[in-house]
Amino acid sequence: MTSASLASRSLLAVLLFASPAFAQAPTASTATAPVASAARAPGADATAVTQPAAPASAPALPAVGMMVDAGLPDGMNAALVYRPTDWLRTHAGGSYNMISYGVRGGIALIPFGSGPSAILEAGHYFDGNANGLARKIAGAGFQNNALLEKIGYDYANAHLGLDLGKRRVTFYIHGGMSYFRATVHNLDTVVQNEAAANGGDTASTTVSIKKDPIIRAWTPSAKIGLIVYLW
Repeated sequence: MTSASLASRSLLAVLLFASPAFAQAPTASTATAPVASAARAPGADATAVTQPAAPASAPALPAVGMMVDAGLPDGMNAALVYRPTDWLRTHAGGSYNMISYGVRGGIALIPFGSGPSAILEAGHYFDGNANGLARKIAGAGFQNNALLEKIGYDYANAHLGLDLGKRRVTFYIHGGMSYFRATVHNLDTVVQNEAAANGGDTASTTVSIKKDPIIRAWTPSAKIGLIVYLW
């Protein structure tokens, strides 16, 4: 090959590489770049796509409700209930025992949210006249008794029980022991009337009781009730 032929071929190669058509030809790397970028939207966070969603938490239990129950020595009760957690419940409200009105409050521990429970309560009934109730029980021939004119008492319950249901409605049955404290009024009047009825001379017989006696006792007790949680 002559030097003139070699020079002409070299010049032809330079012209081909420098031509616009050759410069605009896509290479393998530039052709695949858009495909790689299309796999993910612009600005997307790859870690956010692959991260699993957090599990949804269970809805909170309603905390406030109304309670009704009946038993002895509690009578009939209606109370406001507050439940800060599923294992703790408190209540306070009013009572009625067909003689007078009263108040009661308490606390209940339910370790599993429902099922076995332990309850402590305290209540008080204001003085009321029980002669009307005694007449309903004994009949129209019942004569008023001075001892029944003022009947009131304090009590405290220590119960174990079973509470069924916990989200919106709870039915329960509780039983155990109660401490009972009552003051006996008008005992001197009763004793004096009894002495007169037995032939004594009321003018010469005087009964004086300086302080009303107090009765204290432990007694079995039980009740059933229902709670409806509102919110």
